Amino acid sequence: MPLSIYGGLYMNKTYYQSPIGVLEITGTDKAIRSILFCEEETEVNSLPNDTPTVLKDCYHQLDEYFAGKRRDFTIPYEYEGTDFQKSVWNALTKISYGNTCSYKDIALSIGNEKAVRAVGTANGKNKLSIIIPCHRIIGANGTLTGYAGGLWRKEWLLNHEQSMANN
Repeated sequence: MPLSIYGGLYMNKTYYQSPIGVLEITGTDKAIRSILFCEEETEVNSLPNDTPTVLKDCYHQLDEYFAGKRRDFTIPYEYEGTDFQKSVWNALTKISYGNTCSYKDIALSIGNEKAVRAVGTANGKNKLSIIIPCHRIIGANGTLTGYAGGLWRKEWLLNHEQSMANN
């Protein structure tokens, strides 16, 4: 199990092979800190026995999500950011599986309707891909807008959720 120190915390790392690429899952023994797409080739093996429970749970919940059996995540997670960013990320968790909304909708939901661009910036800094569903944000005109994992992944995730929501 890869172990590194980040910000004074011991961070564990594992990799998950999703249908849209490898995800790097990083966390402490108590909470997930990031789930990010790997753009470089990364070998994915099975979970080592010494993998902390929280990383194993995240791995299995991602498995269930991609299999269409999970709509909400129950793993503990932590994120670092400003109070504004945290308010945006909390608002993202309220977007139901299979649904979308715009940056303006999020700005309104956090009581700051003029912060549309700042919402977009905060959305782009989300390090907890999929479980903090920033992929559910689209442009006010219904078009797909930026996604750190690439627009093709965003489109795949939205199509996946919408097809599973209809089952």
